[in-house]
Amino acid sequence: MSPTIDRITLHHYRLPLDPPFHASWDPQPRRSFGATIVRVTAGDYEGVGAGDAMLGFAGHEHLFLGQDPFAIERHVTLLDNLQFHYGRMWPLEIALWDLMGQISGQPLWKLLGGSSNRVRVYASTGERLPAAQRAATARTLRDMGFPALKLRFHAADPRQDIAIAAAVRAAVGPDMHILIDANQGWRMPWDASAPWDLKTASWVADALAELDVFWLEEPLHRHDYVNLAALRRRSRVRIAGGEGNRDFAELHQYLAHGSLDVYQPDVAWSTGILRGCQLARAVQAASALYSPHTWGDGLVLLANLHVSAALSQAPFIEFPFDPPAWTPQRRDFILPQPLLPEPDGFVTLPHAPGLGVTLDWQALAPLQT
Repeated sequence: MSPTIDRITLHHYRLPLDPPFHASWDPQPRRSFGATIVRVTAGDYEGVGAGDAMLGFAGHEHLFLGQDPFAIERHVTLLDNLQFHYGRMWPLEIALWDLMGQISGQPLWKLLGGSSNRVRVYASTGERLPAAQRAATARTLRDMGFPALKLRFHAADPRQDIAIAAAVRAAVGPDMHILIDANQGWRMPWDASAPWDLKTASWVADALAELDVFWLEEPLHRHDYVNLAALRRRSRVRIAGGEGNRDFAELHQYLAHGSLDVYQPDVAWSTGILRGCQLARAVQAASALYSPHTWGDGLVLLANLHVSAALSQAPFIEFPFDPPAWTPQRRDFILPQPLLPEPDGFVTLPHAPGLGVTLDWQALAPLQT
């Protein structure tokens, strides 16, 4: 009989960023990077997860205390209830899966039914750079072994971004895949600009098809299921999205309408692990790709890579990497060691139980807020 949950605590950390990170989707320079870690214990075992700050969770710990960590359907139902009222609660579910892995002695990728712990990854860049500079970084990423890289669009005139994509294609040649994130699916709280309409998205997709772009991500608002489906039908480029849809029913609307070729819900940001696995199976049964968004801290990345290793049939999975602005050391500051790709473009996940990492709480103490 497994031990029951006896404690849940939240820990908030912040890493100063000097120089700041100029994320393409945010006009305000990022001078720090925050991470919230959820810590769940059951007897001698501990699980951790990370993601949103879970500011509305305080006072609801009693809903889980004394419960079996393996009663995951129950826990997910309650977390979905809490999310409706307070926002994303999936970091706790990640911690529960890590805890289940610790108790059972199995790595998460194996606990979820996977047979391999290796995941092929693409380099996901975060800054918009001048064409010549981005072309140079693209060549470096190609030479490091990445099979693909993602570029960010956010210019008022899409032709400026298309010119950058053209420079990258010329730099890397025909064998490296290029992915484009249009960032039209959601906005930062202070960004009141309107998303593209269908004709703009169609025009951009046509231009990118000439550059042999593999997918176009979030070309329309995240709830525009009908027009996304229309765009997918006419486009020669795969249409990707779903990273920011919080409700599981919203993601099924994409399936019902045939809106996407590539589904990208983040297990820390959108679905949790249980629902993420369910969606991955449904998506792949519909001959689409499951390649989740992973942009976040090191535990967020690890959780998504474990799920991908277990279930995804996609050719590659997101790996946030855009040095010198966004390095594994910055991204994974809460981990004892940064997660690094191998020369063949793969990441190998540990055989250790759960997520496979043991956090150094003492080393993190100076960054606690």
